[in-house]
Amino acid sequence: MKRLLILGGTGDATELASKASMIKQIEVITSLAGRTRNPLVPTRMVRFGGFGGEAGLVAYLRDAKIDLLIDATHPFAAQISWNAATAAASCNIPYLMFIRPAWKRVSGDEWIEVDSVEVAASVLPEFAKRVFLTIGRQQLAAFASLDSIWFLMRLIDPPAPDALVPSGMILCDRGPFALENERRLLIKHQIDTLVSKNSGGDATYAKIIAARELGVKVVMVKRPPTPPGEKVSDVESTMQWLINQL
Repeated sequence: MKRLLILGGTGDATELASKASMIKQIEVITSLAGRTRNPLVPTRMVRFGGFGGEAGLVAYLRDAKIDLLIDATHPFAAQISWNAATAAASCNIPYLMFIRPAWKRVSGDEWIEVDSVEVAASVLPEFAKRVFLTIGRQQLAAFASLDSIWFLMRLIDPPAPDALVPSGMILCDRGPFALENERRLLIKHQIDTLVSKNSGGDATYAKIIAARELGVKVVMVKRPPTPPGEKVSDVESTMQWLINQL
């Protein structure tokens, strides 16, 4: 029996955990950071909370007798990915990164690509008046000083009562989102600019399509660099990797 730890928090990780649990020779543990209040729990064995950095993850891998490690975290969860790569090497266990493909600019897209959320906030005053902000609740403070801009902020969970947030409206909702829904939001709130991280995947891509159709600018935050190591971009390839480890 092999014990697999999946660093989760994405829809892909949930699907992967469900399918991996069907392999009789594998016991699956999913780790969730705990930032979302009502997460989608993929398997019976779930661990919540951080590890305490690289050293904490190394200790957990050893104490829990983990045989295999898959990083299926969000593409912007950079620190845990680097910690995972180093910890797996320290413990000498097979390690795989599941990284869904990034969105690519296509004809009709009006993208401004930036390196960080902070840079995204700095360029908005040059052209934006009404912004659809879809970066999650952790980095809203970067936009809080932009008093000349109205923000529609879509979040899974509301921000903390004492959090710094920009002026505008908070909409709590969880994807996947239909294209008609995204069109309706952009039109109803007279959005001229969309701010998004390049998360990839299908669950939230409809907002990019809607922006393209309606001529809305997109400020796209590029992904952080990933650590070296073996990478796959779909669940099927991940399952094949797992089978190869048995």
